[in-house]
Amino acid sequence: MAASSPTCTPEGVGDEPTSESEQETDPWAALGPIVKREPEIKLMSSISGLEPLAWSEDHRLAACTSNSISVVELVCDVNVHDQNLVLHRTIIPVPESVYELKVGPEEEVLKVKNAMASSDDLSQSQLFMIDKVMNPQTGVTRGVKYTSWSPLGCDVNGRCLLATLTLDNRLTVYSSRKRLQWTQEADLTKLYGDMLASCNYSSVSYDRSVSSSSSSSTPAPLSDPEELRRRYRMQTPVRMEWSGMCTTQQVQTNNQCQEVETVLLAVLMENGDLVVWQFRLPLLGEEAVLSCNTIQSGIAAPSVLAWWEYEHGGRRMSGLIVGSGSGPVKILPVNLRAVKGYFTLRQPVVLWPESDRIPVHQIRCVTLFHPLHKCNCSLVVAARGSYLFWCLLLITKAGLNVHHSHVTGLHTTPITSLNAGHHGGSVYTCALDGRVKKLTPVFTDAAVIFKQEEVSLPEGVAGRRLHSISVSPYGAYMAMATTEGMTNGLHPTERHYQVQFVTLKTPEDAATELLESGVQNLFRQADLLDLLRWKVLRDKRIPPLILDELDEKVHSSSTTYLWRLKLFLCRVFYQSLQKSPADSRWKPSHEESKAPMLAEDGGERGEDRNGEGAEESQAQGEGEGEGEGEEQREEAKAAEEDRVNEVLAWMEVVEMHLTREHMKRVLGEVYLHTWITENTSIPTRGVCDFLASDNSCEDRAAKVLIGHVCKKMNKQTFPEYCSLCKDVLPFNDRRQAVCPKGHLWLRCMLSYQACQTVSYRRCLLQDSIARLPGPQDPDWIKRILQGPCVFCDSPLL
Repeated sequence: MAASSPTCTPEGVGDEPTSESEQETDPWAALGPIVKREPEIKLMSSISGLEPLAWSEDHRLAACTSNSISVVELVCDVNVHDQNLVLHRTIIPVPESVYELKVGPEEEVLKVKNAMASSDDLSQSQLFMIDKVMNPQTGVTRGVKYTSWSPLGCDVNGRCLLATLTLDNRLTVYSSRKRLQWTQEADLTKLYGDMLASCNYSSVSYDRSVSSSSSSSTPAPLSDPEELRRRYRMQTPVRMEWSGMCTTQQVQTNNQCQEVETVLLAVLMENGDLVVWQFRLPLLGEEAVLSCNTIQSGIAAPSVLAWWEYEHGGRRMSGLIVGSGSGPVKILPVNLRAVKGYFTLRQPVVLWPESDRIPVHQIRCVTLFHPLHKCNCSLVVAARGSYLFWCLLLITKAGLNVHHSHVTGLHTTPITSLNAGHHGGSVYTCALDGRVKKLTPVFTDAAVIFKQEEVSLPEGVAGRRLHSISVSPYGAYMAMATTEGMTNGLHPTERHYQVQFVTLKTPEDAATELLESGVQNLFRQADLLDLLRWKVLRDKRIPPLILDELDEKVHSSSTTYLWRLKLFLCRVFYQSLQKSPADSRWKPSHEESKAPMLAEDGGERGEDRNGEGAEESQAQGEGEGEGEGEEQREEAKAAEEDRVNEVLAWMEVVEMHLTREHMKRVLGEVYLHTWITENTSIPTRGVCDFLASDNSCEDRAAKVLIGHVCKKMNKQTFPEYCSLCKDVLPFNDRRQAVCPKGHLWLRCMLSYQACQTVSYRRCLLQDSIARLPGPQDPDWIKRILQGPCVFCDSPLL
C-alpha cells in the first residue's frame, strides 16, 4: 500500500508578492536578537522561593509569590490580530493555615516541646524557640519555596504536572484537568508522614504491588530531644525534581506482563534522605502512587537536587545529583526495579570533593553531542557563590570519564539564578547586579571551555534588579522576575514585582530551527512559532525565503509536520490582512441614538440653507478629484479582497490535505484492528466515500487502502444514526453531520464520528473538537482519541 504523497497544491501558492522597498529595509535588522516583548506580568505580592521562575515543556511559566503561584501559559493563537504575547494566567493559592508535621502522639510531642522550651540550657531552649519547623507558633512565613514541572505527557491531557513546596513544608502535586483550572492530585507530605508513622518513624520503603512497607532500624524514644529533631528533619523537604518518563513492566493477575508508563519524583529531605516516589501515568489522585523508597545520601546540609539522565549506545542511565551547603557535589545511583531500558551506576560518583564552605544552590544538567568522540555526553553546571562549577561526564571504552573545573569572573555578586533551555547547550546566569551572562560550551581535545557573552538587556529591563530568570524550552524567550533598581544610589520606597519577557533569537533563526526540527510537533515548539507569528503580523507577509524553502520541503517530505507549519503561516498571514478592531469585542457600546430636538432640528435646517451655496461651489471643484480617489480606493479594496480569497484558498488546500492524511491513518487502524463482521462505530464507509470523491488529487495510497477496507467490510456500511430522530447521518462534510430532518452534529476530527453528547473536547487553539472516549470503545479507538489536533498538534482539553 506504499505510495507517494499526493500533490494537491494549486498553482500560485508559493508566489508571494513583495515590493523592493520591503526587501531592502528589514525592521528586524535594527532590533537584533534581544528585544523586549509585551505585556509585562504584574505580580500581586512579593517574589518568594529559591528559584521563583520555572518554565515547563508545555510553555507554562510558574512564578512563586508570597501568597500564590501565578501560572502564565504562552498560547500561539492564530485567531488574534495583536502582535503582543498571548498569555493566559491562572492562580494556585497558598493555603492560609500553617501545616504541622506529625512526629508522634500529640500529647507526648507537646510534653517534649514544653520540656525543651522551659529547659535551663539556653542553647537547647533558644534553638527550639527559633526553629519554625518544630515550633510553628513563632510565625511561619507564608509563601512558596520551590516548584518543579514534570515532563510532557504526565497528566490526563498529556501535559505537565506541577509539584509545589510551600514554606511550611507542604509538598503537593497539581494537574490541570480542565482548561485554566488546577486540581490537587496528591499531598505527598501527608502520605509520607502516614508511612513513617506506620514504620515507627524509621527509613521507609513502600511498594503498592506487594502491599507492604519495611523499616530499616528501631528509632529512639520520643522523649529524647535529638529524636524529635530527627523526626522533623526527615520530613522537611528541601527540593524536589521530576525524572524522565519510563516504562515499567507489571505482572497482572493472569500472569501476563503489562507495560505501564511511570514517572519518578525525587524529594531531598533536610537530613540528607532521598525519597523517590513512583507514579502511574496519567496521574489521577493518590491511587497513582506505585512505590516510595528512601535512599540515604550521607551528605550533611544538603541544598540542591537534580536528575542525571544519560543515554549511550541505546542504554539509558540515571542518577541523582546532590549538592551540599558545604561544597561537595556527587551523583547517587538510583536502582529502578522492573524499568525497561534503564541502567544505574554501581557506586556514587564524586563530582566535587572539597568542603570549601561555598554552598551549591542551583544545578543544571545538559545533554550535548561530543563532536570528537561522536557520542552523547552530559554537562553538569552548578552555581557556587559567584563561581560556576562545571563537570563533563563522558562514557568511553575506558569507562566513565569525569572532567571538572570552575568558571570565575562572571559576576561581582553571587549568582542568583542559573538556567538552561530544555533543548540547547547555552547556559544563562544572572546576579543581583542586573547583568545576564550567556555561556556557550566549546569542546576541546581535553574537555570543554565556555564562550562568555553578556546579554545586552533592552530599555525597560536594563538597570532593574533581577531575582530570577528562566528560558523557554527551545530558547526563544527569557522570562525575568524583576523589581525597581537603585536611583541615584537610593533604594525605592516601595517595590513592584513583575515578570518581563525578552527574545533570545531572531525570527529567521526560529524559522530555520522549525524547518529542520526533528521533533515534528508544533505545540512543543510554540515559543519558536510565536517569534515567527510576530514577524508575519508585523511585516504583513510571509518571508519569501522561508516560504520557498517550505514549499520545496513539503512535497519531498513524507510527514505532515511541514504541512501543519504551512497552515500555521497561512492563518497568521490571513490575520495580518484583517483590520484590527478599534475597540475590544468584549466592551459594550455606550453610544445611543437620540432623536433631535425641534430647536436643534430647525437650527440645523437653517445652517443647511445658508451653507448650501458654498457646498455646491466646493462640490464642482472637488468632484473630479473625489472620482479619481474613489476609483483608486475601489481598486485597492478589490485587490485586497482577491488577496484574502487567495490566502483562504491556500488554507483550504492545506486543511484538506491534512484531513486526507489523517483519514488514511484512521482507515489503517480500522483495517488492522477489526474483524469482518464487527461494527467499529467509526463511519468507515463514509470516510472511504469521502476520500474517493475527491478527484482533484491522484492518491494511489488512498485507493489501495480503500480497496482493502471495502473488501474486508464485505458490502457492509455500518452507518451512523441521529440520536434524536434515528435517521441515517450522511458523511458529506468532514466538519459536521446533518441528518435529513436538519439536526446538526459536529464531527470529531480524530475519529470522524458525530459528537452526539453534551460534552466534548476542544483544541487549545479552537481548531477542532474531539469526543470523549466511552467505556464501550476498544483500546485502539481510545488511542486514536488521545492524539493531538490534526491541524496544529495542540492537546484537546
